[in-house]
Amino acid sequence: MSGTVQRVRSGEMVATGDETIEGVSVVPLARIPDERGTIMHMLKRTDEHFLEFGEIYFTTIYPEVVKGWHRHREMTLNYACIFGRVKIVLYDDRAGSATRGALQEIFLGPDNHSLVIIPPGVWNGAKGMGAPFSIIANCCTHPHDPSLTTRLDPFDNHIPYDWGIRHR
Repeated sequence: MSGTVQRVRSGEMVATGDETIEGVSVVPLARIPDERGTIMHMLKRTDEHFLEFGEIYFTTIYPEVVKGWHRHREMTLNYACIFGRVKIVLYDDRAGSATRGALQEIFLGPDNHSLVIIPPGVWNGAKGMGAPFSIIANCCTHPHDPSLTTRLDPFDNHIPYDWGIRHR
């Protein structure tokens, strides 16, 4: 694996670029522009990475707002940013995972139209970076069940990540 590794709070490391958490995939997606507009692909049932359809929903995020942390026990998430720009952050604290303790940042937007596939058990959150807001589409494998979701305060928790801007 190659990429950039940066130190964040508590001396932990965060991976950007090609570094990945076990089971996480970032799949570049097609954009087909013409004079009428742009088609932006997300997920087809014929894609080798397609697992199952549970539901699709869209969430908006205002600039500098953090939505997170949460993880799902059974659901695989399939995120694509369809408007604006977001930072997706993942944290792996799954017992037995080869990447336990790893953090991963993924920036999605017009310059990175990709699908982020997040397996069950991986903590995830998103920070809005686009004005006036950003939109994330999620085509997940199960209908949402709040009893199978765990949530944490985005700033007061055990995850060693600081949502502030880092000037690299």
